[in-house]
Amino acid sequence: MHTNPASPSLSSAITAEMPRDPAWRSRITLTVLALIVLWPTLLLTEFRPWALIDAQSLSATGRFLGNFFPPAHDKEFLLIVLEATWQTVAMATAGVTLAIAAAIPMTLLVNEQLSISRLGTGRMHFVARLLRQSVRWLLVLLRSVPELVWALLFVRIVGLGPTAGVLAIALTYCGMLGKVYAEIIEASEPQATRVLLENGSSRLAAFLYGTLPNAASELVSYTVYRWECAIRGSVVMGFVGAGGLGQRMDESMKMLAGAEVSTMLIVFVLLVAAADALSQFFRKGLE
Repeated sequence: MHTNPASPSLSSAITAEMPRDPAWRSRITLTVLALIVLWPTLLLTEFRPWALIDAQSLSATGRFLGNFFPPAHDKEFLLIVLEATWQTVAMATAGVTLAIAAAIPMTLLVNEQLSISRLGTGRMHFVARLLRQSVRWLLVLLRSVPELVWALLFVRIVGLGPTAGVLAIALTYCGMLGKVYAEIIEASEPQATRVLLENGSSRLAAFLYGTLPNAASELVSYTVYRWECAIRGSVVMGFVGAGGLGQRMDESMKMLAGAEVSTMLIVFVLLVAAADALSQFFRKGLE
């Protein structure tokens, strides 16, 4: 058998010419650090995914899912589900609308591009800075409390029903929208806004004719995305008594009516899919 004596040296030469990854040390270091950080969190949360596949868990899962088929489909129940679904959409829409109405003026207050006190000097007046910082902290407070917690509080105040869900979405999403609106506006081109303010324009006019045309696409896109999130949140808040599809699902689960739960899960998936399709339609229309 004939061998090529030059092949070992050729292989060594090719290996020597291959460049070493200059970032291998940092990648290994980051991987080790990630494992060091992740391991205690897994222990703290008692994360044991293998418990899902033991005999007892599989048997309980089989019995639970067996009650889901066939899904409930009688006319009276479907009408109830349809009403609850419409209530969920209405809750999300009303809550986001109230959040937008509150977020817009707060955005105008915290935005530094629209500050009249800094014209000429470039430095904002102390009172204006204090007002802006106060509004920023208010936005932090509103978005720091999850809508589910707000819903629990309002259920105790106004009672069961969608009113608690609407108010919960309005408060939490006001904080979210106000923060992101301000960031989008501050990242936009400030030249047109500055020129309008320097020529005596009001802050509202400077926003409408200077800032808004540059940021409108991103603002609408994020608003539609938040409306989609609000629909999902409305279902979750129903489990604490805020009405809608979630409350009906909670009642069916307490009665162990698996067929009804199955129908509402299907409706929930279709509802979220429709909201996602609608949000994509609006985003494409803005491109």
